[in-house]
Amino acid sequence: MAKKGGERRLLFDTRGRRRHVIRVVYAVLAILMGTSLFLVIGPVNIGELIGESSSSGNAAEVFHEQAERIETQLVRNPDDADQLQALTRARINAANAQIEPVRTGEATTIEPEARQDFRAASEAWSSYLRAVEGEPSASLAQLVAASFFGVVEFAETLPELEEGIENAVEAQRIAAEQRPSVGTLSTLGLYQYVAGDFALGDKTTKQAEAKAATKAEAKSIEKQLAEYRKRAVAFDKQRKQIVKAERKSGKESLQSPFGGFGGG
Repeated sequence: MAKKGGERRLLFDTRGRRRHVIRVVYAVLAILMGTSLFLVIGPVNIGELIGESSSSGNAAEVFHEQAERIETQLVRNPDDADQLQALTRARINAANAQIEPVRTGEATTIEPEARQDFRAASEAWSSYLRAVEGEPSASLAQLVAASFFGVVEFAETLPELEEGIENAVEAQRIAAEQRPSVGTLSTLGLYQYVAGDFALGDKTTKQAEAKAATKAEAKSIEKQLAEYRKRAVAFDKQRKQIVKAERKSGKESLQSPFGGFGGG
């Protein structure tokens, strides 16, 4: 997890030996990823969330140049929280600008350069949390959470997938604590469910319902998150089956029970 004063593993370490096991559980995550962004900001994509379309040909180059300028300034003052915040945004923007949209039914792939940018964003975010005085930026935390969770599909090992989810939970918790709303709390509850922390997810869901403007809205939140909880339970079950199978036989793949969720 990305925490102040502590060490953390790299989210996008590609050295894992079981590179294909993640595809077994991705189908349910694909659905959950889309709903998480919807809960936060409505029906728009991650490119719109950061204010830049991922199809822009020169966008990555612009953001890379911005990141390099910031890194030069950080050499003189590596604990500048404002610059670390700006660097985190620049690296996330650069990474997203390199993810090309695909047709329905096609698998999204991530190029090594984009993976490096996500890794750099993860490191910048960790440095920012150590350097910032007072509360971290809620808007940055929300962007980081959505990015961590959104690129879980590119994980190559089960531990890597789990770490990505845990980091998303931690960043979204920061956003929800500072800006408690239906959107931030619902998204936090969803992430907690996917992380397998169902009791905490239930508690957060109740907090989201309490923020609803009307009883009808509260009921809608309850119904929607109950469905996501059910899917997360299925995901958690599959994850445990994979761990059990790996311990027993060392095999890297299983048949996914989530075909109805969009593939796999």
